[in-house]
Amino acid sequence: MKLTLRVWRQKNADADGAMSTYEVDDVSPDMSFLEMLDTLNEELILKGEDPVAFDHDCREGICGACSLVINGDAHGPERTTTCQLHMRSFKDGDTIDIEPWRAAAFPVIKDLVVDRSAFDRIIQAGGYITAPTGAAPEAHATPVPKPDADFAFEHAECIGCGACVAACPNGAAMLFTSAKINHLNVLPQGAPERETRVLDMVAQMDEEGFGGCTLAGECATACPKGIPLTSITGMNKEWLRAARKAGKR
Repeated sequence: MKLTLRVWRQKNADADGAMSTYEVDDVSPDMSFLEMLDTLNEELILKGEDPVAFDHDCREGICGACSLVINGDAHGPERTTTCQLHMRSFKDGDTIDIEPWRAAAFPVIKDLVVDRSAFDRIIQAGGYITAPTGAAPEAHATPVPKPDADFAFEHAECIGCGACVAACPNGAAMLFTSAKINHLNVLPQGAPERETRVLDMVAQMDEEGFGGCTLAGECATACPKGIPLTSITGMNKEWLRAARKAGKR
């Protein structure tokens, strides 16, 4: 395939950015999207030009690092991560726009790479459980009802890619934060920090400058791991419960 790529180029966080146009030939439909970008960068390097900076790590849909807006959609036209998106999703002669996540809380570092450390700080605010030191406890020592285990696993699938933020018209991080809160709060191991977890993580989310949630639903539509929109309502219930107990409401 022959494709025209319109790629966002930005030298650093303080510089102005703009779209640059490139032509790539001999793109195999079996290539992943990131392999196609590798091909582009090889051509740019041979020409003595600066390659396009983009984030990636595992390239297996697990780490969430590959964060691109492709033709206006977070991760592109398929419900998957960018690294698992293949070029057979496009046609010969297509023009593809490639941009970074657009959110005030995700400042651009260079080109397509953004700083998502705001997510790390939200997790640091309460996304953990009390873990006594010493020998590992027996795996089945604490019984967990299967519905609770299934609920926890469903929310633990969140890889923190940020597609929910990029897709949200308000730049909200509610789906990410709710997934990290709900998958721990439903388990007995997460009970000691249940109230402080939701209060502290929501407070940190607000401090990071993410937008407010209006339940537009775009976050759940874009999520490559299928975190449900009901996760947000679950977190809201947890927050109200904790706030009343803490005398904040």
